[in-house]
Amino acid sequence: MLDTEFLIIGAGFGGIGMAIKLKQQGHNCITLWEKESDLGGCWRDNHYPGAACDVPSHLYSYSFAPNSQWSHKFAPQQEIYDYIKDCADRFKITEHIHFNKEVSEARYDSENNLWRVTDTQGNELRCRYLITATGQLNRPAYPGIAGLESFKGEQFHSARWNHDVDLKDKNVAVIGTGASAIQFVPSVVNKAKHVTLFQRSAPYVIPKPDRPYSKFERWAFKRIPGLLKLSRLKTYLQFEVRFLAFRDLQFLLKPYIAYWRRFMNKQVKDEGKRKKLTPDYIIGCKRILIANNYYPAIDQDHVDLVDSGIAEVTPSGITDKQGNQHDVDVIILATGFKATDFLSPIKIYGQDGISLNNAWKDGAEAYLGMCVNGFPNCFMLYGPNTNLGHSSIIYMLESQINFILKAIDYAKRHDTKTLNVKADIQSKYNDTLQRKIHASVWDQGCTSWYKNESGKNTNNWSGFTLSYRRLTKHFKAKDFATNE
Repeated sequence: MLDTEFLIIGAGFGGIGMAIKLKQQGHNCITLWEKESDLGGCWRDNHYPGAACDVPSHLYSYSFAPNSQWSHKFAPQQEIYDYIKDCADRFKITEHIHFNKEVSEARYDSENNLWRVTDTQGNELRCRYLITATGQLNRPAYPGIAGLESFKGEQFHSARWNHDVDLKDKNVAVIGTGASAIQFVPSVVNKAKHVTLFQRSAPYVIPKPDRPYSKFERWAFKRIPGLLKLSRLKTYLQFEVRFLAFRDLQFLLKPYIAYWRRFMNKQVKDEGKRKKLTPDYIIGCKRILIANNYYPAIDQDHVDLVDSGIAEVTPSGITDKQGNQHDVDVIILATGFKATDFLSPIKIYGQDGISLNNAWKDGAEAYLGMCVNGFPNCFMLYGPNTNLGHSSIIYMLESQINFILKAIDYAKRHDTKTLNVKADIQSKYNDTLQRKIHASVWDQGCTSWYKNESGKNTNNWSGFTLSYRRLTKHFKAKDFATNE
């Protein structure tokens, strides 16, 4: 009846890591479906100028596949993409990947205790375990701005960067000032004749402590036993302790605000721009950004910063809400991703035909961010409330992968055909999680991509990553209904 035992949807960090560990545990009946023609996830898609990680590279990599040869403390996009590809090849995962396979629907077959998964071409695959690794930042969000489709010039999203468009001597509009924009805007400013940056909300931007690793350092990381692990541990502890300021000791954020203000005032001389670049919310409520060249780029004379909002896009440019027309040749959308639309547009149906969309009508939630009642043998990597504001998502992914391995091991040893988290366990877990989030800096009045339209924080983890590692260390069979 089965075509494969494990179907993993997505071939980014989560999917590749899951497949590697399954294979190391002796499971070989593994299939990965990747909707694109290549692996890499967000590090395949986001190849805009200046794309790089904002977590140090020694921590932003698998613990079981350390890389001693990163060129910089914060790895650039191309190196991270190459790293993922190398891991897939080295651990022989590439042979399990089916590219250009986009999932349309997944439906649980209760009679046979399996998942029937259909791709967009109508082909069906039957599997025992369905593991989603689609990420939270995989579907670009296009703004619903009036007239956007009427623009006659070139336009593209930062996650779909068009390198064929020459920005030299062009008038360019950038809509958005989030994590992607602060990385590519300096490059655009250096090329374009004029740049108009449309900012909805000013981000906090602090210095990026980046630098190249010397040849000696790379040699030492490779040759001296334990040095690379020590570097990773040091980075982890430095990042982990910062969470205290996000929830329990928020008064510690005040020095960070002073630190940011000194940095911004030093790099931005234009008083009018300084005012516009000053956030109106507490630091940390939205993602804190790191960059050394963003503020100097904004401070240049051929850059206009507009914070009055956009009224409409016209065939020749953009009209702001004060009635000013900005004629441009190119529009670049830095408007982020549909982060709260987990697993969309895949239609997933569990026991008794229940729709995941219906189960999540009040906002996505899952036990440990991985399991949803009514959807047996389905595990989500980087699911609801497993995003971080202070550390490496790879650490979280490895916690989830280890939990899934333990769950599967339990099912094998006890000849259990289904694992379905109990409704009361899921509810109790998420009630506790949301209470903790309400006490955090992320619930201090700002709007962010961490929240859905109703204001529920569906994305961020509410505690230390070490706490999550502890919760996922063991599989608790009593939390699950089983069918033996």
